[in-house]
Amino acid sequence: MNFPFGDNPIRLGVLGMTEGNAHPFSWSAIINGYDKKEMHRWTSELYPTIPVYLNRQPEETFGIEGVKVTHVCFTGYEERNMAENCARAAFVENVTEKPEDMIGNVDAVICATDVGSEHVNRCRPFVEARIPIFIDKPLTDNENDLKTIVRWVDEGAPIMSSSSLRYLKSLEPYYANKYELGKIRYILSPMAKYWETYGMHAVESIYPLLGPGFEWVQNLGTYERAMVQMHHFSGCDVSIPMGYGFTTNGVTVIAENEVRTFSDGDSFYAFKKQLLKFVEYIRTGKRDHPFSETVEMAKIIIAGIRSRNEGNRRVYVSEIKER
Repeated sequence: MNFPFGDNPIRLGVLGMTEGNAHPFSWSAIINGYDKKEMHRWTSELYPTIPVYLNRQPEETFGIEGVKVTHVCFTGYEERNMAENCARAAFVENVTEKPEDMIGNVDAVICATDVGSEHVNRCRPFVEARIPIFIDKPLTDNENDLKTIVRWVDEGAPIMSSSSLRYLKSLEPYYANKYELGKIRYILSPMAKYWETYGMHAVESIYPLLGPGFEWVQNLGTYERAMVQMHHFSGCDVSIPMGYGFTTNGVTVIAENEVRTFSDGDSFYAFKKQLLKFVEYIRTGKRDHPFSETVEMAKIIIAGIRSRNEGNRRVYVSEIKER
């Protein structure tokens, strides 16, 4: 089937998984529906938030018209046994031994893993087969792989990547209309876990408020506890403290006219909106935001890593090259 797919039925393959991330379970369930007992059995201990937010939803909120997850494959942190558990929990008909076994049997692929350094290798077979692919955040965490992915896109590969927190229900309306706030002076966006994996959640949730034009990044923390400062050409400064065991109080925006904190617990809304935007892209060929924004955000993640590794120095985003 030629890209874009129009109104044709779409068979999706899902790749997974990595430590601390069970998106293959939840995303497959959002699209296919799920077996509550099986989902609870395999996620309630290690990923307890998944059955909680899935169980809050009425049955009619599950599913994307004309789309089905038909294949799943886990390599790396978990292998076939866990993929079979995912398949039972989310009504996925096929489990493959190798990701390449999906080629010829799926129309598009979701790379539902959050280790950016693995994404080029995970995605390469599908890019070479001209299969559209969604890459979970972060797109990548290093300059060489960023250059590879940008070259793929320059050559016409249909690739999309985003953080679900771009679609945070409480904050999303302000991306288009924030006039009552006035000029934004400062943003605080605490986040859990590590900069390499979850930093993109913090970055992408606030990026549409300011738009392109981040100038520098400085990571004053460590791998275990990041303390990232960023500066936007508009004059706005951003602070992102994060670490394992942290929680977030949402995004606090200090502006000329008001101070507001945006937070909600509707993970289902954010994840489904993210998946709907990918489906819209592969049906129409139109992105909901420019790929250049995804590239700039990847540069921010890379700059934060470089700053930490190079004596906590200020790293200018322009130092990171995508071509």
